[in-house]
Amino acid sequence: MTAFKLIIYIAFFLTSIMGFAQHKIYISAELDTISHTIKINQEVVYFNTSKDTLTQVLLHDWANSYIDKETPLAQRFAEDYKRNLHFASTHERGFTTIYSVKNESGNTLIWQRFKGFQDILEVNLRDLLKSGDSTTIRFDYNVKLPDDKFTGNGYTNDNNYNLRYWYLVPAVYDTEWKVHSNKDLGDYYAPLASYDIEFTIPNSYTLTSGLIESELDKDGKKMMSLSGANQREVKLYIQKISNFYHLKTEGFDLVTNISGDKVEDSKKIETANKIVSFLKDNLGDFPLEKLIVSNIDKRKNPIYGFNQLPEKFRPFSNEFQFEISLLKSTIDAMLEGTLVINPRKEKWVTDGILVYLMMRYMDSYYPEMKLGGTLSEVIGLRWFHAADLKFNDQYYLGYKNMARRFIDQSLGTPRDSLLKFNYNIANTYKAGLGFKYLEDYLEDESISKSIKKFYSIYKLKPTSAKQFQTVIQSSAKKNIDWFFDEFIPGNDKLDFKFKSVEEKGDSLIIVLKNERKNTMPVSISSIIDDKEIDKIWIDGFIDEKQIIIKKNNADKLVIDYDRNIPEVKRSNNYKNLNGVLNKPLQVRLLKDVEDPSRNQTFFMPVIEFDNIYDGLTLGGKLYNKTIITKPFIYKITPTYGFKSQALIGSVSLVLNEQFNEWGWYAYKIGLSGNRTSYAPKLFANSFTPYMNLQYRSKDLRSNLQQSITLRSVNISRDIDVEVPLETPNYSVFNARYIYSNSNFSNSIAFKGDYELSKKFSKLSLTAFYRKLFLDNRQISLRLYAGAFLKNNTQGDNGYFDFALDRPSDYLFDYGYLGRSEDEGLYSQEYITAEGGFKSFLDTRFANQWITTLNGEVSIWNWIHAYGDVGFLKNKGVNPYFAYDSGVKLSLVADYFELYFPVASNNGFELEQDKYGEKVRFKVTLSVSTLIKLFTRRWY
Repeated sequence: MTAFKLIIYIAFFLTSIMGFAQHKIYISAELDTISHTIKINQEVVYFNTSKDTLTQVLLHDWANSYIDKETPLAQRFAEDYKRNLHFASTHERGFTTIYSVKNESGNTLIWQRFKGFQDILEVNLRDLLKSGDSTTIRFDYNVKLPDDKFTGNGYTNDNNYNLRYWYLVPAVYDTEWKVHSNKDLGDYYAPLASYDIEFTIPNSYTLTSGLIESELDKDGKKMMSLSGANQREVKLYIQKISNFYHLKTEGFDLVTNISGDKVEDSKKIETANKIVSFLKDNLGDFPLEKLIVSNIDKRKNPIYGFNQLPEKFRPFSNEFQFEISLLKSTIDAMLEGTLVINPRKEKWVTDGILVYLMMRYMDSYYPEMKLGGTLSEVIGLRWFHAADLKFNDQYYLGYKNMARRFIDQSLGTPRDSLLKFNYNIANTYKAGLGFKYLEDYLEDESISKSIKKFYSIYKLKPTSAKQFQTVIQSSAKKNIDWFFDEFIPGNDKLDFKFKSVEEKGDSLIIVLKNERKNTMPVSISSIIDDKEIDKIWIDGFIDEKQIIIKKNNADKLVIDYDRNIPEVKRSNNYKNLNGVLNKPLQVRLLKDVEDPSRNQTFFMPVIEFDNIYDGLTLGGKLYNKTIITKPFIYKITPTYGFKSQALIGSVSLVLNEQFNEWGWYAYKIGLSGNRTSYAPKLFANSFTPYMNLQYRSKDLRSNLQQSITLRSVNISRDIDVEVPLETPNYSVFNARYIYSNSNFSNSIAFKGDYELSKKFSKLSLTAFYRKLFLDNRQISLRLYAGAFLKNNTQGDNGYFDFALDRPSDYLFDYGYLGRSEDEGLYSQEYITAEGGFKSFLDTRFANQWITTLNGEVSIWNWIHAYGDVGFLKNKGVNPYFAYDSGVKLSLVADYFELYFPVASNNGFELEQDKYGEKVRFKVTLSVSTLIKLFTRRWY
């Protein structure tokens, strides 16, 4: 008997003992559809399967996660800028009301919320619970269900019910209690238990579950008896008209309501059997009689891509759409229901298996399926590189999107520390890509066999990532320590390139460069006429490594020809042995996905409206930025202004590099130039070299950010004969520090700014604070203070002075629609800068110093009251005290707002003539700025 088989037998023996001592949960529940409440009597028979003696039992009470605005779930939503739970009414919230907790003898047990967490219950036992013993705890409580708009769980607008986390369940104990608060991450960590449930519902409702069901009429109501062993959790779907249907497969009963309205029933059954057969061959037998897969699970964990388009625009057939959705949801449900592994700490194991199996399924049944589906054959679209991508290429693109943004996270990062895009997409994809990378390196089927072996051994048993590692390593014929020591816990990117290639006789002397600090392996392929003739693997190395291979008449060398290594940069993977250029130049109309085998340049027609002086502009943009950002980006945008009847435009060069994971982690170096109108028939040219340093917290979910920017702003302007200036052309050195830490309910920001020019130097500070209180009242305060250190600009008509209400913007930082207007609608445009006042007062500029305080308080929803006070000091006169007040309509916060003045130094403005000319507005027309309004929830 081999050592590995002995380990397997021991594992089976220990698990059989554990299975015999499975927790038992008995529930008697009744649903009140008027108050959306479940009345529950529950008995938990808890078995101590650990070696420790316990004095308490901890339980998850995730139904209580919605009780107020301070739960971990509410705090998570605030971090993600989700507003609905914060503003929810009591009727919409969910909570648990516990009436009694007793032991088997009827004695009351003391209980409390564990460490103050509202969704974790701690019950103190009267007697010590020794290893191998059991105890019985009885609960009498009500669960008020939440509106399903928060997480998809609770009551719906149609008075149907999606029940998940609706009852108390013991936490996992493994040398310590493994308790997690609900953060809407789908990472419920519950032990296996046997369930016996009697659930009473109105006669007009149906109940669907993953348990064995029977029905009995009782007192005019429907009592459902539910039972099942080896269950991780119990999900219930209570509906007036059930939309679930059964797909009888050879392995088990698959119950689902995944939409397939335009797919014939026979095709659904055929598809289900196809999927189950594939999973039996590649994962193993499913050990339960029934598996429920809901449309809610599919919506919370969809297949991202073109298949999410509205139905009539989807580039896939209804049958394929149904099949791929059912495949992912089935694998996910199988792994979630049968592998007892910590989903918050070790989700990469099941994520990796999920994506690996999906990629294997596509390779088996749809090897030529394109990522764009039928769009890949449309004339005009099929010329794009995106049309060449296979369906499985989406996983690399999803991971690379975050890696190129410098916000990817290691697979070992706890799930609640991941950015939303990472826990939804990137880390799941990275795990699956890692398995494919490992499979390619091992050059055999050991990964596929190991996954099946792991599932066979550990299904319906507590397991861990360490046990998964043991199974993988036992089958590997190469040393794969790098995978578990570097790829999983670390976050160092992969990036290899050819440093040099020298031909010597019939051999090639190759010097490879590892651009990162890891020791992960890399492959090199020899190519003739775009066909691979040879491939070798080089074990990991630091910095550089020389290897010698036979040329074999190859015309090209390629690193990772099969594209199984998740490199952050593949564009340096090519070495042409017979030509001057490593890669051919490619010019394409419109932005495309990056093709690492080409030097890509794109051209895009541009139609914009930047200001009222140039009017509508038409031109083109020549650039190299692909759909996923690149380290070096250039952009040349010549345009023609129809109103100014002149050639204008911009040019920029930017290099963005990361040098640390956190702290001061990245820098950006760039040059920008711009030509635009600043007044009718008057133009301004700017040229700005700059450098920016960026700081972030080790916790990437933290919104704390810092940056330091150094730049030299060089401006040349056409002379305005009506407003003579001593300095039409000028250069300003600007050093700027920014600190910010904000989420939905709290914002803190600070900016320090220093400017140095030939005729002046100045220093300014800005501090901002915003707080959303528990009663939904919001207050914000902004303090601005600035002073000239030197000022010899008296001949410039206050152009460089501090502004009270509308800065002159001599650095051309703000996107004014009409920057030189002093009357009319465009003169009323408001940008929060410098003094921050909204009313036009007699004294509007300061050539010595300025201090202002801007305040706002919410009145109702998007209606706010504002008030500003401050002092302005000009040379030779006493400080001027300024104030104003009014009402703000925040239609889209910071993006579209209206300001109505009420009272100021001007008097009671509501009674004054031409009141419409006093109203200020803030509007954002920049597409890139508007996009941030939506992406902040993901990044």
